[in-house]
Amino acid sequence: MTRGTSAGFGRRFAALVYDSLLIGALLLVYTVLIVLARGGAVTRDNAGIWWYAYCAGEIVVIGAYYVINWVRSGQTLGMRAWRLRAVDASGKPLALAPAALRFLCGFLAWAPAALGVLWLYLDVEHLALHDRLSRTRVVRLSGP
Repeated sequence: MTRGTSAGFGRRFAALVYDSLLIGALLLVYTVLIVLARGGAVTRDNAGIWWYAYCAGEIVVIGAYYVINWVRSGQTLGMRAWRLRAVDASGKPLALAPAALRFLCGFLAWAPAALGVLWLYLDVEHLALHDRLSRTRVVRLSGP
């Protein structure tokens, strides 16, 4: 069981910046594999319906990064650096379904200028929108 205080916006954003660097590298590898398999660049003009499959694959890569890390250890690389952990409402590690729901709801929270994440400053329990919708939370770990 993990106890800790709810993480604020600054730490969450800093972890997201760290994670975006690794995700950028993962998407680069994904794109190279697609280009090699297709025998050329993938653009909206030359790929037709496959362009949408390529874009969906990017979302799958990003989702897999977050969900696998949250289920395995509760932390992405960025969360480790900023001493954060995603847990369920009782403080236990996330199962697959809550982790996947957290990822999907994260789009709602971050997309409109991070308003869903900033909501944590108005919430009684300091939960962001995707925390509340997925019944999870991000806690700040204590210690060195």
